[in-house]
Amino acid sequence: MSGPLAGVRIVDMTTVLMGPYATQILGDLGADVIKVEPLAGDNVRGIGPKRHQGMAAIFLHVNRSKRSIALDLKRDEGREALLRLAAGADVLIYNVRPQAMGRLGLGYEAVAKVNPRIVYVGVYGYGQRGPYAAKPAYDDLIQGAVGIPTLAQLAGADVPRYAPNAMADRIVGMAAANAVTAALLHRERTGEGQCVEVPMFETMAQFVLGDHMSGHSFDPPLGPTGYARLLNEYRKPYPTKDGYLCVLIYNDKQWKTFFHMIGQPEVVERDPRFSSIGQRTEHIRELYKMVAEILATRTSAEWTALFEAADLPVMPLNTMDSLLGDAHLNAVGFFEWVDHPSEGRIRSMAVPTNWSKSQPRIERQAPRLGQHSAELLREAGYDDDAIAALVAQGVTLIEHPQGTT
Repeated sequence: MSGPLAGVRIVDMTTVLMGPYATQILGDLGADVIKVEPLAGDNVRGIGPKRHQGMAAIFLHVNRSKRSIALDLKRDEGREALLRLAAGADVLIYNVRPQAMGRLGLGYEAVAKVNPRIVYVGVYGYGQRGPYAAKPAYDDLIQGAVGIPTLAQLAGADVPRYAPNAMADRIVGMAAANAVTAALLHRERTGEGQCVEVPMFETMAQFVLGDHMSGHSFDPPLGPTGYARLLNEYRKPYPTKDGYLCVLIYNDKQWKTFFHMIGQPEVVERDPRFSSIGQRTEHIRELYKMVAEILATRTSAEWTALFEAADLPVMPLNTMDSLLGDAHLNAVGFFEWVDHPSEGRIRSMAVPTNWSKSQPRIERQAPRLGQHSAELLREAGYDDDAIAALVAQGVTLIEHPQGTT
């Protein structure tokens, strides 16, 4: 493996989206990620279009850069195999509730006993010191708990709505990847492994309240919660004569340029409501409404030419289909057509960061269930007879070259 995390081994006990997204990031950066799955496989293997059972689209996009081993962790033999893998690993990451890890005999103390230097990371719903500690959590629940649907309604939606992507899962997944790398740096400096908790609720509460705590940041409060610009009903793609356009005019220079460009310099030069960023924030609804009315007078192409000539921020409104053909993404090589060993030609997304010394390369596409079971058990010290016994006992499954198990 190449990349800045080459040489780091991660035992990945996560499923569905949040944890697998975190470990794919780490795998893309060069870590050797061992995906530990139940014998039925990760549930997300079945979500979305697929050519073959267990290899659905979403699974392909959060599980590349990994090797798969299937283990029944409820069996003593499966637990023993997991502990052997952990003994040779740098990180163990999971996303079930800690109580479930304890019932499996795989809590921090048990794992640290076989590997005191391990970074043991739990990514789950709620911090374990509060009353929600044992509650189950999913993306929609956490979005609701931190108020994202109510913010959508305040911003103009007819009813409270969840963001139409797995926002909490992916944001917390990135936070988990950050936590892993920081804990590895701590271990590099001190030699100490540790237990790390990455709770969804608290992570997303910080994410949302960073914008919207607003006046309640102070004691006593200096105003209500909510960032007015983000909650403005006119903060949306602006209709033009023939479509929509994404425009964000933000600082003093940009507003002055815009109103000079349309022949109305007096708006910012004489109207005190719009003379500074503080005043504009207080009157943002009137300002954005004015912009909406102005942009409706010309076509998207006409406005784009004017905005780009004036160096004002503007972008087209993409659909998911048009995003796949975006000229910039294609120019930088973001999309790649790759030949998956079992799934044929698939569209893959590149690592979005660029490195001058240790550029990551995607060396593995998403694995089939149990594709690497025998390989990984051998690395953990099992011989062929012992592996055959585990298969016969129903503790693991081995994928054969034809793709069957």
